[in-house]
Order: sequence, then C-alpha cells, then structure tokens
Amino acid sequence: MAFVAAGVAGLPAARRRRVDGGSLKRGGCGGGGGGSRDSRPGIIRRGWRRAAAPPPLRPVIGGRATPMATAAAPSPPLPGHTTVLLIPTGVGAAVGGYAGDGLPAARLLAAATDTLITHPNVLNGGSLYGPPANALYVEGYALDAFCAGAWGLRPVRRNGGGQAVGLLLDAGLGTDAVTRHVQVADAARATLGLRVVAVTSTAEPLGVSLTRVAGDTAASSGRIEAPDALLAAADRLVEAGATALAVVALFPDEGGDPGSDDEGAEDPSAAAAAAAAAAAAAAALAEYRAGAGVDALAGAEAVISHLLTRHTHLPCAHAPALSPLDADAGVSPKAAAEELGYTFLPCVLVGLAGAPTLLVPPHAPPPAAGDIWAADVDVIVVPADACGGAGLLALAGRPDPPLVVAVAANTTVLDVPPEAVGIQGVVHVATYAEAAGVVLAHRAGILRDALGPDVPRIPWV
Repeated sequence: MAFVAAGVAGLPAARRRRVDGGSLKRGGCGGGGGGSRDSRPGIIRRGWRRAAAPPPLRPVIGGRATPMATAAAPSPPLPGHTTVLLIPTGVGAAVGGYAGDGLPAARLLAAATDTLITHPNVLNGGSLYGPPANALYVEGYALDAFCAGAWGLRPVRRNGGGQAVGLLLDAGLGTDAVTRHVQVADAARATLGLRVVAVTSTAEPLGVSLTRVAGDTAASSGRIEAPDALLAAADRLVEAGATALAVVALFPDEGGDPGSDDEGAEDPSAAAAAAAAAAAAAAALAEYRAGAGVDALAGAEAVISHLLTRHTHLPCAHAPALSPLDADAGVSPKAAAEELGYTFLPCVLVGLAGAPTLLVPPHAPPPAAGDIWAADVDVIVVPADACGGAGLLALAGRPDPPLVVAVAANTTVLDVPPEAVGIQGVVHVATYAEAAGVVLAHRAGILRDALGPDVPRIPWV
C-alpha cells in the first residue's frame, strides 16, 4: 500500500519497550507489562519491569531499624498487554462480516487482554451496541497506519472526556431521513450523554454506488461521485469543534445504482444490463440476510471512512441510510440487527464517543503516558484465510513482531493463509474461544505446551 510505505519513511521510530537501569523483577500475572514471544516455539515470556527501590530506614530505635515512607516520584507506567483484532470488511467473514456478530468475540478477547484494538465493523451492531470498556474503536485506514508505526493512539479515557462528535449528512437524504437521523443524535445526547456538537449536510448528494471486486472473491467495493462535497462538509464540522465524525450517506436500495434506471431508459441493452444487475443484487441481498453472503455495503462504507480519516486525521465511521426492507422470518440472527429500524447510527455514535485520539506526526501532541504505538502490540488475531491485509503484514514484519493467532472458523471469500505471505510462528486455533485462551496465556506468561497433555523436554544447546 503506497500510504504505508510513504507514512513510515521519515517518521520517528516507534517506541520500544525498555528497562533503563535498576534491578529487575519478574512481572506478575495481572497484565501490567507487555509480554513477548521467545525465539523457541511455544514459549511465551512475560515482560520485565524495574523493581521499586527499598524504602530508607529510620534511625535505630530500641535495637530495630524501621522503614520510613518517602514521596518519591512514580515512574511512568509501562504499556499493558495489547491485542489487535482484525476482521476485514466486505469479504463475507463468517464471524464479524454481518451486523455486529463479531462483538461477542471482541468482548471475549477484551476480557483476556488489557487493551483491545479493533475496527468499527467488528463493534457496530446497528441499534445494538455493547463495546467493552477496554476496546479502542479505530477506523480501518487509521488502523493500518497504526500497525505500520506511522500513527499512534491516545485513549480518551486517559485524555479527559470523550470525543466531540460531528454528524455529517448526505444531501441526497430526504427530509424525513434527515429528521430521523438528527433525532437519533439528540436521543444519544439525552439518554447516553454523548457529546454531539454539530450537524451539517453536504452541498450536493454524494452519489454512492456499489460494486464488486473483479475476480473469484466477489468482495464488495464502491465509489462516491462527490468526494469534494464530503470533505468540505467535514471541514465545517472540524471548524465547529468536532473531534470525531459520524457520516450518514444515502445508499442505493438492494445494491442498485441510483439513477441507473433513467440512464438506461432509452437504451434497451443498457436497460437489460441494469435489470440483470438489479436481480443479481437482490439475490446477493437475500443470501446476506440468510447469513451466507458478502455485505454489499461494506466496501463503499470503507471508501467513505478512509477518505475522511486520511483528510481530517480524526476518528470517523459511517452509517448507511437505506429504505426499510420487508419483514422476513428467515433472516439469520447474524444479520438481524440490521432489521431493527431505519438507522444504523446509534452504534456509530457510541463507538466514536470513546474512540482514541489519532496521533499523527509531525503534528501529534507531546508523548503522554498511555499512548499506544505499533511496538506496544503483543498479539494480533486474524481470520486464517485473510492474512494479506496491510495492517497484519506491517505488524508481522516488525523486528520484534507480535504473536499472530489465526482463527480457522472465521472463513472469508479470500484465500490468503499466513504461510502464503511469509508470516512465520503463527498459532493456529479453531475458534475465537480458543484464541482468547492463547491471548490470556500470553498475557499471564504461561507456556502453552503446559496446558496440554504432553510437555516437550527442554532442549540442550
């Protein structure tokens, strides 16, 4: 990815864990310091931390020397155990490829680590949301930049308050849709206490269209006709004080392209092609609602959020505006969250309110305790057949890479196992429940082999 190569060059090296002087003691099992992998297979070792200096002694009284309390300045905390959860969007992931169905896996992994970093499509569930308190909601473009070591993250819980969210609406929305989405934002302010500070509309309709990636994968993609209008509206929100951006764009119904019927009205061949495309889109939608297809909207949503994040360097996320679908008793539980109403905005507002501030050199603020960079990542969890993403490749290519855990049950339309891209030392697991056990063992510094029936002998060297 051109951005990754350009973003890393010329920037300060990412922070590395280090112990500078003093005696050392073994870290406990509570996850205070980051763990790392030993060079030997199956070995996980705990990070070391500096031991506290012994308190000075009082003068001898009655033959005993007693400790005396001091007000020594505390040392900056070492980063906690950090896990990145990647589930690519728009590739038909069996877990996380639908409507919030990746959230249970995220909650479990969050319970096994100190900080979980993942992207909005894992945590978003339409009107349903339940993000773990220690999960960082990071848009995909920013997440790739973070994994490359180019950008850092500053959790807002350590930075004083949540994000100030600006609401950006597509001018293509009808009057009722605008009213309803503004009411969602007002409801979030009144019931959840979220800071939604401004709303604006684009100067012209964005003109979102949906496409599929050529080839056998049929991954979803898309485009917008008025990107300048999108960026200009974002700039107005930033000037109004927004520190995070929620976007609601009008999406075509059932995967069609707005205006395609008019364009083909006078051309029979074009009309036939449009009808065939509409039929294929309807079939794909039915497959998705049954829990077996690719999310046709995800690719276009990524285009919008990537463009905004790259332009503003702020947390961004998108909620599509769609016409309600007819009720269908056969809808899969994995897709059911999208059947609950006319809006997908509630989960986006909740996620953005707690999203971390993006640290983008050379304009990033001075370093602070709690900042997280790529060097602080201990584990990355990915689908076993979707290992070609820029974020994973960047982290796996580090001199001291994190442990890579590949989940076999989360199948996608891709076919890129870790071995195909040269990633070594991968821990293969069947499910996210097993992945959480690996993460927890890594955090606690427990030898994985000791959890099974056979423990190999220590090798002589």
